[in-house]
Order: sequence, then structure tokens, then C-alpha cells
Amino acid sequence: MSNKVNRVVLVGTGFVGSSYAFALLNQGITEELVLIDVNKDKAEGDAMDLRHGLAFAPHSTKIWNGDYSDCATADIVVLTAGANQRPGETRLDLVEKNTNIIKGIVTEIMASGFDGIFLVAANPVDILTYATWKFSGLPKERVIGSGTILDTARFRYELGNYFNIDTRNVHAYIIGEHGDTELPVYSHVNIGAKPLTKALETKKDYKIEDLEQIFVNVRDAAYYIIDRKGATFYGIAMGLVRITKAILQDENSILTVSALLEGEYGEKDIYIGVPCVVNRHGVREILELELNKEEQERFQHSVKVLKETMGPVLDK
Repeated sequence: MSNKVNRVVLVGTGFVGSSYAFALLNQGITEELVLIDVNKDKAEGDAMDLRHGLAFAPHSTKIWNGDYSDCATADIVVLTAGANQRPGETRLDLVEKNTNIIKGIVTEIMASGFDGIFLVAANPVDILTYATWKFSGLPKERVIGSGTILDTARFRYELGNYFNIDTRNVHAYIIGEHGDTELPVYSHVNIGAKPLTKALETKKDYKIEDLEQIFVNVRDAAYYIIDRKGATFYGIAMGLVRITKAILQDENSILTVSALLEGEYGEKDIYIGVPCVVNRHGVREILELELNKEEQERFQHSVKVLKETMGPVLDK
């Protein structure tokens, strides 16, 4: 029998990283969890605090604060390190400073001999995932961004709340940039077993005009939360755990992550949020939704904005 255990290395123990570690421990998904942060005392304190909760966890997990050498045998390295989005800033405003941070981190990780899967959550996530892929030299399927997994979850919540249906029984996607140019794919929304158009017919007070406000609530949710508590971290942390679980348990689950397009949706050489089948090898395949004309145009605009923002930074 193999003695191999799953090891997850988290780089960055700020709001998102520490929330991810907490959620990961509570779901008992990995056997080993390593915490790395430029603030070594913070990483050590988080590791100690988490270990003290092991008596209440579903499974035993070995937790410690480490360094980049621990990445050598890691299955997944999760990147949450970087500058936070401040009130009034867009995710794209963070691109240059966080690209420089990611480059230094990825270079050190690859020097350890790492040959696993990168899961990127630092913003702007689509651009930083592309940068991680370029800096690491790993195959595209093993460099994954959190993409629009949180936006999709927010969309499902808002739709479930509107139709009074459990969020877990709402099937819907937000695709594109994790940011202001993202778009809802209304043509593929199902409320339970009913297409969106049929669900709207079930009650006279359901109106198609309400859908735009639902999407605005989703798109602008981060700004609303940041204005009130300074950062968003619980939702994205749970989304990262969901991706981690899909990878380590070889689930072949469909998740809206940031993946490299090579002709899908008519686009190339861009990481962007789209539905993907995720398993132990990373992104098994990208699912191409059949978009209507408006959705296709909005997706193309999202790609254009990302490429225009990304080019000047990565060309340096």
C-alpha cells in the first residue's frame, strides 16, 4: 500500500488564506497543510491556532508553518498572497504590484522541485493565473485560477433567493473576467429542473426585468462588502476549498474556474472564468456553452479588457 498523503501548501495567510485554511480543516480534505507567509509569526500563529482545533475536526490533519522547500512534494500550492483590493479600487488596479509579487513567489516554489497543481486566488485572478502559468512553465491544465467560482455562487444565491429555491438546486454560471466585465449566462440557467424562462412563468410577480438587478447585485457584491468590512474572504475561501476537494478527490466536477483558452469560445492565449471539468490532474477539459449573440459579444469584451490590461505588465 502507498504511504502517500495529500499535501496542500498555502502561500499567504491573510484574510483569504487563513479563512481557506480554517474551512479546509473543518472539511477534513487534506492530510497535510503547510502555511507560508512573509510574516512568519503570523503563519506560525495560524498553524498553532488551527492545530488546537484538531479535536473538533472530522479528520486528523498535520499542520505546520513552513517554507518553500515544503512545496517540493506538495499536491497543490494555493496562492492567496498579494496586495488587497482597497475601497474604490477595481481588481484590475492591482495587476502590476501583484504580478511582481507572484513572480517572486512562483520562482521560489519552482526552485523547490514542485510538480503539482497551482491554484491561484490573488487578484486580478485571471491575469495572475496567466502569469503563474508563464513563470512556472507547468502544463496549462495544472495552473488553475479561482475564476468566477465565487461570482457563480453569488449568482446562484441571488437566483435561489428570488425564486425561493435552495441555492444548491440552482444551476447557473457567471463567466468572463472575475470583475466588472463578467457576465451572466441566462441562456443556461435552470431553477431546479426548469429553464429560467419557465421558472419566470410560475408566478405573476416574477419579472424578467428583475434579472438585471440580480446580476448587478452579483457583480458589485465585492464592492459592497469591502466598503463595510474591508475585504471579502469567507465566500472565496469556501470556493477554494471546493476546488481543492474536486482535485484531491478526483471528482470530475464542473466548476467555473480560470483556465487557458486555446480556441474555445473563439479566443486564445487568455486565462478567464469558464465552466471546466476539474479532477486530480487539474482542468480535464473546458466546457463550451452555446452562448447567444449578446452573451458572446459580452464575453469577447471581457477578453478584450483583460488582454489590454495584461499586455503592458507581462511584456515588461
